[in-house]
Amino acid sequence: MAASLLEILRAIPDRRRAEGRRYELGAVVFCATLGMVAGANSYRQMHEFIRIRFPLLNEAFGLRLRGTPSYTGLRDILLNIDAEALERAFRLHASTLAGPPSEGWVAVAIDGKTLRGSFDALREHKAAHMISALRQADQIVLGHLMVDEKSNEIPAAPELIEALGLKDCVFTLDAAHAQKNF
Repeated sequence: MAASLLEILRAIPDRRRAEGRRYELGAVVFCATLGMVAGANSYRQMHEFIRIRFPLLNEAFGLRLRGTPSYTGLRDILLNIDAEALERAFRLHASTLAGPPSEGWVAVAIDGKTLRGSFDALREHKAAHMISALRQADQIVLGHLMVDEKSNEIPAAPELIEALGLKDCVFTLDAAHAQKNF
């Protein structure tokens, strides 16, 4: 049986000191993820989602939350998580959602997006750009890759395909990737 998202998130290493672990990392990340799926797009909104629903979350998912972290505590927990471990966890979860491979080729769409509001004119940081791979048959995002600030999505696409270990797939990419000298 495949591991649940909560079990996968609980496997992420917690880099906080033992004295600072008032809330279980996996449970907090799980609840914050549910909050985002429910429409929360700020730390305050995620905090409110967890605060209002934490008895229900405890009961439904077998969590042991004694309360909810403040929105600043939630922010600190999420900002200090190992981003690569979190990405691996979500990739593992996406792979467990996939059904058995269908007959023939598997279509995977690869596309890049600039993250709204991610630029910082004061510090002269360009907007963050991310490339994603989506398996079209079941609409599952298989993984993401942040594009280097001084690069673009053309060299990042093969890197993402290799990182995901995708083989025997038909990849669809936009016209930017149809260059003569790739």
